Amino acid sequence: MRYGFFRVAACTPRVEVANPSENLKATLELAKRASQRGAGLAVFPELGLSAYSDDDLFFQDALLDAVEEALRELCRASTRIDPILIVGAPLRADGKLFNCAVAVHRGSVLCVVPKVYIPNYREFYEKRYFASAAQARSTTIDVFGSDAPFGTDVIIEDPNVPDFALHVEICEDLWVPITPSSLAALGGATVLANLSASNVTIAKAEFRKLLCASVSGRCIAAYVYSDAGFGESTTDLAWDGHALIYENGELLAESRRFANDASLVLADVDLERLRQDRARMTSFADCATVHGEAVRRFRRVSVSLPQRSDATELERRVAQFPYVPGDPETLDERCAEAYAIQVQGLAKRLQATGIRKAVIGISGGLDSAQAAVVTAKAFDKLGLPRSHVFGLSMPGFATTSQTQQNAHALMHALGFTAGEIDIRPSAMQMLRDIGHPYAHGEKVYDRTFENVQAGERAAHLFRFANLHGALVVGTSDLSELALGYTTYGVGDQMSHYAVNASVPKTLIRHLIAWTAHSA
Repeated sequence: MRYGFFRVAACTPRVEVANPSENLKATLELAKRASQRGAGLAVFPELGLSAYSDDDLFFQDALLDAVEEALRELCRASTRIDPILIVGAPLRADGKLFNCAVAVHRGSVLCVVPKVYIPNYREFYEKRYFASAAQARSTTIDVFGSDAPFGTDVIIEDPNVPDFALHVEICEDLWVPITPSSLAALGGATVLANLSASNVTIAKAEFRKLLCASVSGRCIAAYVYSDAGFGESTTDLAWDGHALIYENGELLAESRRFANDASLVLADVDLERLRQDRARMTSFADCATVHGEAVRRFRRVSVSLPQRSDATELERRVAQFPYVPGDPETLDERCAEAYAIQVQGLAKRLQATGIRKAVIGISGGLDSAQAAVVTAKAFDKLGLPRSHVFGLSMPGFATTSQTQQNAHALMHALGFTAGEIDIRPSAMQMLRDIGHPYAHGEKVYDRTFENVQAGERAAHLFRFANLHGALVVGTSDLSELALGYTTYGVGDQMSHYAVNASVPKTLIRHLIAWTAHSA
């Protein structure tokens, strides 16, 4: 939590149809496991205390009384459990039966959230049993002698956990055009929980993932989804126990589907990142303004979560190469798109300026190699001869014979007009002029030493371009720019058009490999 992360858990216990006492045991077992692993939130499936597939047993007071007793016992047991528990239960209120999510923490019911959209199409007939949240008259519900907020307009916050704000919705609420969680996100909710009992059909899992990714991305939020699994009746439906955790469109954790045993998946969501992303995306705030009346109606419930410091490992994958997909097919698609964007951008700039020649410094390294390949393709796209591209090798004090050979081999292979300008004499003259120790035989390789050479490269490239009426193509990549290497003394960043400016260093090598095999 000190670093802006918050650990969440999506839990799928084994259930027994219409057996709340056994379902309570399974729920508590997973809740304790989530607590032991440092979770601050544990989300369980829709109607998990009763099971979803009870059908007409939902009309039996014996079942509903047993659910309430299980919920009472869950509250008692939660005094020894750290995370907020979100469990599903059928509850009676206003003379109706509601499909509810109940938020429990340390012996108290924080709120009760009824399901808004009750499906009654194809294989679903929930309206036979349940009323919609829109039909509720009460805004509070009596739970064991105490009033708890009742409705979809509740956000749970902890003033001691920056950026944590929780909203809960249930299954079908995710599948409608305007989800309750969308308005909650505009109202400040950063963590969205969904208790689901979504049955499985062929290819439905992928669409389910698409929905969760979409909501978390559009809402710039974390989305914790827990689905019913093994134990539900398979009389007319089947269940796969699909648990998912997303953050701003990115999948952080996913359970193994069709497991016979209970499952628990955890992830650390980056609340600080979500706050920063929302601040950057000005249209998010604009949308909140447009829906101001709906956004302002949310009630706040305060909770105090234990401040644990025993978690030492991050529960999320941090990619070594964040801009390089691990899946070969996806990587191929990304490389093709990045390459096409680079070529299109340079071709348009040449066309708009009327310039028909280009100058590019070729170092023998990866960045200039990618820029050179893009330049060659842009000239092909415009029907211009590649000989109108002047490639210049500009050896400095640390240039090796191998990199010089690589530079000339690349220029020859691409059909450029190749040249070489040794910058060492002019660089040495500047070092002497400014009184740098290197000019007097001392081995001082400081930033001035490096910037003098870079500046000489830039000066030669621009003056050469002036002479030939050409455009200087830059070679510096996004990583160098992000690290602050952009100074007016550094040659790589100074250009008329920098084709690599949006390409991270980690992707450059893959782009070159892709180009060699595909372009």
